[in-house]
Amino acid sequence: MRLGLISLGCDKNTVDSERLLAELVGHGAERANPAEAEVILVNTCGFIDAAKEESIETLIEAGRLKRDGPCRGVVAVGCMVERYRDELQASLPEVDLLLGLRDLDRLVPELRARGLLTTSAPPGGLHPGERIPVGARHVRYLKVSEGCDHGCAFCAIPLWRGKHRSFELERLVAEAQRLEAQGAVEVNLVAQDLAHWARERRDGTDISTLLEALLRETSIPWFRLLYIYSAGLREPLVDLMASEPRLLSYIDMPIQHASDSVLHRMRRPERSGTLRKKIAWLRDAIPGLTLRTTVLVGFPGETDEEFRQLVEFLDEVPFDRLGAFAFSPQDGTRAAAMEESFVPAGVAQERLEEVLEVQRAVSGERLAAEIGRERTAIVDGPAGADDPVSALLYGEPPPDQVQLGRLESQADDVDGATVLLGAEGLAPGSLVCVAIERAADFDLAGRVRKVMRTAPTRAAGNAPAATGGRGLPVLGLDSAWGR
Repeated sequence: MRLGLISLGCDKNTVDSERLLAELVGHGAERANPAEAEVILVNTCGFIDAAKEESIETLIEAGRLKRDGPCRGVVAVGCMVERYRDELQASLPEVDLLLGLRDLDRLVPELRARGLLTTSAPPGGLHPGERIPVGARHVRYLKVSEGCDHGCAFCAIPLWRGKHRSFELERLVAEAQRLEAQGAVEVNLVAQDLAHWARERRDGTDISTLLEALLRETSIPWFRLLYIYSAGLREPLVDLMASEPRLLSYIDMPIQHASDSVLHRMRRPERSGTLRKKIAWLRDAIPGLTLRTTVLVGFPGETDEEFRQLVEFLDEVPFDRLGAFAFSPQDGTRAAAMEESFVPAGVAQERLEEVLEVQRAVSGERLAAEIGRERTAIVDGPAGADDPVSALLYGEPPPDQVQLGRLESQADDVDGATVLLGAEGLAPGSLVCVAIERAADFDLAGRVRKVMRTAPTRAAGNAPAATGGRGLPVLGLDSAWGR
C-alpha cells in the first residue's frame, strides 16, 4: 500500500502523525506523495474555525484525488474527527474511514478489512512504537503529556483529548534517544501545559526533573520549551534554564489577555499584576531570555477599554515573539454559550490587526538591535531562488549561496528565519556562528563566521530498540496513547 500522509494543526498533532506513519510502515505500507498514493491519511485539526476549514478543504481535495487518480481510500483521523465525526460522515461521503483520537488502535484492522492494507510487516521492520519524521529530521517534537485539566472558557481541547495524563520519564528519555539517533539537533518539548507534567505523582517530580534526565541521557544540543503556563515557571526550572546552555533561553508562555475582567471571564488563572511580576523575574533570572506569548482578542464581552488594557500591557511589557487570534466560538465550550455578548467579527478583526501591528513594531526594534552581534544559528536548508525572506532583506538574491536557518531565539515555523550567507555545503542541522548584518520586522540575515557543529550522520538502519509499547504509557496506566 502506497500511503500519503497529510498532517495538519499543531506540533502535538505532528507527533501523533509520526507515530501513525511508523505504525503503518511497520505493517508494510510505503510512504508516497498524496497524488500518487493508494491511501491518503489526513490528521485533522479542529482548534479554531480556520483550522476546521483547512481540514475540510484537505479532505475534499483528497476525495478529488480518489476520483481522478490512483487513490482507493481516504482516511480522516484526529481532533476534528473526534468532535465532529457524525457531521463529517454525512457531509463528506468521499471519506472512507473516520477515526477519532480514541479509535486510533483500529486503524490497521480497519484498513485490512477494507482490503487497503494487504501486506504484512516486513522482516526487521519498524517497531510500532517508533516515529518516522513527517518533516525535517533535525527539528523534532517530544510530546510529554496528553490532554488538559485547564478549564479555559474558549478552548475545546479537553473535550477532544480528555484530562491531563503524563507520559513516563523513562519512555520519554528513550524516545528522545531515538530522535537523536534519527538526527535530531533541536528537540521541542510540547504539551497543552508543560508545567503539568508528572503532577499526578505528587512527589516533587516536575518538568525540571524530566529536563535534567534528557540533558543527562542524551547529547542533543538544543532543547526548547513550547507552551507552559506562567504558574508553572518556578525556581528549579528557571535556575536550570539560567545555567544549562543546551536548554535554550526561550519560553513560550501564553497569556491570552491582560485585562483582569477578561481573564476572569476566560477562566484563566493569571492576572495582569502577577504576569508583570513573573515576566520581570524571568527576564532578570535568565540571561538573554526570549519570551513568546499568545493573545486572543474579541472574546465575548470584550469592551474597548478592556482591549486598550491589553494593548497598553503589550506596550509596557513587550514580548519578543507574539501570536494572536480572533475569537471563534467552539462547540461545547462556555464561551460558545455567550452568544449575546459576542464581539462583531469586523471589530474583532480590527483589534487583531492592531495587536499584530504593535508586535510588528516591537519585533522590528528588537531585531534591529541584533545587527553587529554574533549569534549561534541552526541551518534549516537551502533558500530557493525566489525565497521571500532573502528578497525582503536584500531586494534581490544575495551574491553567494544562501541557506535559511534560525537563531536560538527563533522557534521553528513561528518566529521568522535568519538568512545565512556563506553556508555553502552545510547540511540541515549544522550549527554555526553568524554575524548579523541585516534585519526586517520578523527576519534576520548574517554571514557565517565559523561552523560550530556539522549535522550528525543518521544511525544505520534508523530503527532503535523497541520500547515495548505502541506509543508512550502514561504514569500509572497501561494505555499507550494516554487515552
